[in-house]
Amino acid sequence: MLWNRMAVVAALAIGTVSSPALAETLRLVGDESKIEFVGRKTDGKHEGGFKKFAAKADANFEEPSESKLVMEIDASSLWSDNSKLTNHLKNPDFFDVRKYPEIRFESTKVIPGEEGAATLVGRMKMLGKTVEVTLPVTSKVSEDQVVLDAEFSIDRTKWGMDYGSGKIDKAVSVKAHLVFAR
Repeated sequence: MLWNRMAVVAALAIGTVSSPALAETLRLVGDESKIEFVGRKTDGKHEGGFKKFAAKADANFEEPSESKLVMEIDASSLWSDNSKLTNHLKNPDFFDVRKYPEIRFESTKVIPGEEGAATLVGRMKMLGKTVEVTLPVTSKVSEDQVVLDAEFSIDRTKWGMDYGSGKIDKAVSVKAHLVFAR
């Protein structure tokens, strides 16, 4: 049964829950969760993240493949280690937060791994473009919470963020630590 609990978090990326009676809706604990990124350039790197985001997870502990994860990130809540950079990241060269105020991820499937590890596959919509992404995750499940950690890279140019090509790396490292109350 413990493996089923661990697998359900890894399976948070699959389809819609077909039997609501078996599903458990998990509530994101926002003050314990975080989404951060690191962008690199020829002469260094910058750290940043998002302060405001929501996530909904419907976990089916009996049939983990029927679980689902949806995340919505408030793009205007973007922050970085440099206030001038933060303002630049919010403009049309990068996130264009006035035109595209939301980043959305919706899971589509999971590839189970061992010991609470899995690979989530889903659609990420940013800057008006939807791109399929693959995210390695680990999970920890207890009686009162589910913790999901992901560390991955995305190619920013797939969403049209081409500014600084050759000087700014295409790959952006992302870390997500999501805590859900049961």
